[in-house]
Amino acid sequence: MSIFHRSIKPDTATKESEISQTKKQKMDADYFENYGDIAIHEEMLRDKIRTNAYRMAILKNYKKFYGKTVLDVGAGTGILSLFCVQAGAKKVYAIEASEMAEQTRRIVKENEMEERIEIINCKVEEAELSEKVDIIVSEWMGYNLLYESMLESVLFARDKFLKKDGHMFPDRASLYIAPITDDDYTDRLCIWNDVEDFYKVSMKSMIPYARRCISKTVQIMCIPQEWIQSHGCQIFTSNLKTSSLSEIQKVQSNFEFKCFGHSTIHGFVTWFTVEFPDDITLTTSPYTDETHWSQTVLHIRDPFNVEQDTTINGSITIKPNDSKPRFLDICLVHKKDDGHEKIETFLMDEHLT
Repeated sequence: MSIFHRSIKPDTATKESEISQTKKQKMDADYFENYGDIAIHEEMLRDKIRTNAYRMAILKNYKKFYGKTVLDVGAGTGILSLFCVQAGAKKVYAIEASEMAEQTRRIVKENEMEERIEIINCKVEEAELSEKVDIIVSEWMGYNLLYESMLESVLFARDKFLKKDGHMFPDRASLYIAPITDDDYTDRLCIWNDVEDFYKVSMKSMIPYARRCISKTVQIMCIPQEWIQSHGCQIFTSNLKTSSLSEIQKVQSNFEFKCFGHSTIHGFVTWFTVEFPDDITLTTSPYTDETHWSQTVLHIRDPFNVEQDTTINGSITIKPNDSKPRFLDICLVHKKDDGHEKIETFLMDEHLT
């Protein structure tokens, strides 16, 4: 037994549980408030790669939708619900917990679909339907796939509302990682060398601090293909029809890379892919057109040089933050060839850059 183990009295445990629940409720309220703002919906609708992938997946699978009941989890403006009706759905339950739900009702009426789309303004965990559904559609993916933890709500809806022979749109999700060089990294550090030339005072002592700041901040950015220094490695995949909640609450995977050639490794990049029935794929890969998700970049504290076939081994763990579960804790362990392991930790919170 650890010497740091402490007993928690029942009343203390209850109080801590209540505090934790209060924090979660506050975070959920903030989350849904953000989705009531118009800006995030503008960004998603401007993402034609994202929106057309869903449109194509739904319309191409019209035989699955025709005459069926559908649940749209996190409906937003209701655009996926509209697509489902266009594909022949008999009834769509569009659940939207934010104040956007009122606007969604107007959009549904504008498109003369109010007899087939029912807007439900609550969290899916609080919703009640009069029937089981044939299909669940949801655009639940966040940065780094799992940021914001919406997938948990989708699986909750699946277990409560989906018929046994029902379909999930999308029905599979995967996450990938690769080492990168960053051409902008040196420029960001050079400013501290250049201060002396600009202003005749020295600030070189800032360089170690600047490195630490860069390495602890998760960046959301579209990276050039040429930054990638090895083939990507799949670190997570989920069959959304069968995966359990425990399987998605903690991602843990090993990786190994063989580098393409001479370069400096400044960090790692992740991207994701989701798949729909009938072989339709939506990806945020740096090798394809940009989406609003971009890629997720994790800079390391101590960049290192590599050559052709240099091996990088390691592991990555991704899980919801204990106190703020819509945020992510990431632990990255890596080593070059037979060198020493380095451990990097990151918090994906609201301070993404």
